[in-house]
Parts: sequence; structure tokens; C-alpha cells
Amino acid sequence: MTTSHDQDHGQPAGPAVPQTRTARHRRIVDILNRQPVRSQSQLAKLLADHGLTVTQATLSRDLDELNAVKIRDTDGDLIYAVPSEGGFRTPRAPLGESAKEERMRRLSQELLISAEASANLVVLRTPPGAAQFLASAIDQAELHDILGTIAGDDTLMLISRDPAGGQALAEHMLRLAQNGN
Repeated sequence: MTTSHDQDHGQPAGPAVPQTRTARHRRIVDILNRQPVRSQSQLAKLLADHGLTVTQATLSRDLDELNAVKIRDTDGDLIYAVPSEGGFRTPRAPLGESAKEERMRRLSQELLISAEASANLVVLRTPPGAAQFLASAIDQAELHDILGTIAGDDTLMLISRDPAGGQALAEHMLRLAQNGN
């Protein structure tokens, strides 16, 4: 049996990605929202790094289906962008890592009511209707300690990578909410 640590460099493997159109589209959106991509060949290499092999024709069709456009980033370079999900549909350049973490910090201060841990799970409470909003900010911050989030209306669950890391993660979220650190 192999585990996610049985690779050449001892690095944990990412999630297994099926070779489907939907999975490929999701990965393209994730990549374009996370980093500037200037060309289809650069995007194809990034997809290959995530285990998705794609032809130029398929990639071109995928970008068209995703309504991807080229926009200028803050440095003036042309990069691919896709419309945001939800109400704000204008394509925009990806936020920098510090901006994403700052957004998570600000939303934690505004929305977090409580945090309670058990093993590697943390249950966060928010006002009604805010859990998915906070979960999205946490997901976008891409904190290594957080494997993923699940959100309902006023409750979200964080899953820690560390089997016993729930308490530390709950304390971290409470510190963010109280003083932003």
C-alpha cells in the first residue's frame, strides 16, 4: 500500500485528480485564480505538474468554455483570467498571497462567533448565511495546515492535515478573530 508520502522527494501528494473535463476545468480555474498565467503553453505545463495532460486544442477549447480572457495585471502584463463564481462575474487578476490571507483575517474578525475542536476537525460558527463566505476565504488563503472546509449556513468545518491538529487550528482561528494575528 502506498501513502501520499511515498514519492521520491518525501513531499505529500496532492489530491488524486480524475482525467475528466470537469476536473480539468476546476484545475484551470484554480491555477488562474492562484497565479498569473501568460500563455497556453505555461498553463499546459502547470496542468501537467498536477497530473493533467492536455493538448493545445483541448486547452484552447477549455479556456473558451470557461470564458477566459486576457487582462492586464498590476504589472501591466497580459494574463489569463476567468469570471468569478457567484455575482461578481468580471474577470480579475489573482490576489497575491498576502491579500488572500488578509481577507481571511478580516472576515474572521467580522464573522467568527466560536471555534471548537475535536481531533483534526474544527467547527466554526458564524452568523446565519456567512459560513460559506468565510469558508471560501479560508480555502483561497490556501493554508497548508488546512486540508479543506465544508460549509453550511452558519457552521463550517475545517479539516486539519495533522491528525491531532484541530485544537491548534481552532486556537489560531480564534486569535485571528480577536486580534488579527
